[in-house]
Amino acid sequence: MAKLPIYDRSGSQVGDYEIDPAALAPSINKQLLHDVVVMYQANARQGSSKTKTRAEVAGSTAKMYRQKGTGNARAGSRRSGIRRGGGHIHAIQPRDYSYRLNRKAIRAATRMAIASKIVDEQVVVIDELVFDQPATKEMAAILKALKLSGASTLVTTAEHDANVHKSARNIQKVSVSPVSDLNALAVLSPRRMLVTKAALDVIKERSAAAAS
Repeated sequence: MAKLPIYDRSGSQVGDYEIDPAALAPSINKQLLHDVVVMYQANARQGSSKTKTRAEVAGSTAKMYRQKGTGNARAGSRRSGIRRGGGHIHAIQPRDYSYRLNRKAIRAATRMAIASKIVDEQVVVIDELVFDQPATKEMAAILKALKLSGASTLVTTAEHDANVHKSARNIQKVSVSPVSDLNALAVLSPRRMLVTKAALDVIKERSAAAAS
């Protein structure tokens, strides 16, 4: 059982939050985490790279000169891949790199990623994170009070909050995600996690539902 200190916006401890990483993930499967992270990275690839074959480059297809009698090596079209300006012999074509793993495996990897952050003491809990309107300066002050300034940080809320998102989007190395959008790559990429108490409650509820 891990006991995480709960802080307020000024950085003062106001309580503790008990959570069992083993309840989220009984064990950390590094191979599964790797497979899921690679899947997300592959799905993000643009896949638009392309080069031209000899059929696509500009130029005549006529034989450059007669076969015999010139003293030159035999040659056909000037589009040949062995000639300057010719097409690529094995030209790169646009392709879709995306694929999907089993849904249960993906969700298990997300829970493992969160559990590993808790075990590594990289999770900071805040009692609440509410803004009446977008306020980047206020968000930066909160991160500074919690000693998260300059560190890559994932801010996690219980549900989508436009004001929190807009307050953090212009701060370098800071990203925002509601619990419903968490995945292994999003959790493992930043060094730290700033999680609201309500978000941890939702994470615990979802983990309990998955275990039952």
